[in-house]
Amino acid sequence: MSNNYELMYILRPDIGEEQVQEASTKYKTMLQESGATDIQVQVRGKRHLAYPIQNFNDGIYIQVNFKADGSQIKTYERDMRFNESVIRYLTMKMDAEPVLAADAEDAPPSEPAAPGA
Repeated sequence: MSNNYELMYILRPDIGEEQVQEASTKYKTMLQESGATDIQVQVRGKRHLAYPIQNFNDGIYIQVNFKADGSQIKTYERDMRFNESVIRYLTMKMDAEPVLAADAEDAPPSEPAAPGA
């Protein structure tokens, strides 16, 4: 049974663009080899962190949405734990299909709630 997952990980801000692409390709390939499908990778870019992590105030965010049976998660999270370029990661099981930033921009604006509702 396939579930929808969202993986968000933060890379060190002092690595180059080439290393960012290598990391995103590495984890995408790792997911593909373990049987995940519908893999969508978005490099969100460098952002300011809410609090310092390992003495870094900024980080490069990467979001990955995919469908899998869950057996893949332990493998890539273990790899991220030992990868010095990854300063934080989180995998979430999603209830519904993911809404990516590009899709959200195309959606019509929602109506504001009526007062007193």
